[in-house]
Amino acid sequence: MSPAVCGVIPHDDFSLSIELDTGERRLLDMKPYLDFGVFKKIRDYEKFKKVRIAFDTIEWDEGVDLDPEFVFAKSKPAPL
Repeated sequence: MSPAVCGVIPHDDFSLSIELDTGERRLLDMKPYLDFGVFKKIRDYEKFKKVRIAFDTIEWDEGVDLDPEFVFAKSKPAPL
C-alpha cells in the first residue's frame, strides 16, 4: 500500500511537489504523460494548476486522477 498524499503544489513546468502522510516530500514530473489519454485534458497550465487532493491522492476537475501507487512509483524524493 502506498503512502497517502496530504499536500500538493503545482509548478509552471508541469511538475508537482507532493507531501506524503509519512512526512516525505517528492517531486512528480507530469510532462511525459501529458500527450497521452486522459492526461491531454490537463496540458493547459490553467487546468493543470487546479490540482487538489481527494481520497489520499491527486485529482483535477477534468476527471483526471492519479493512482496513489503511480504517484509514489513515478515521483522522486525531493530535498527538504
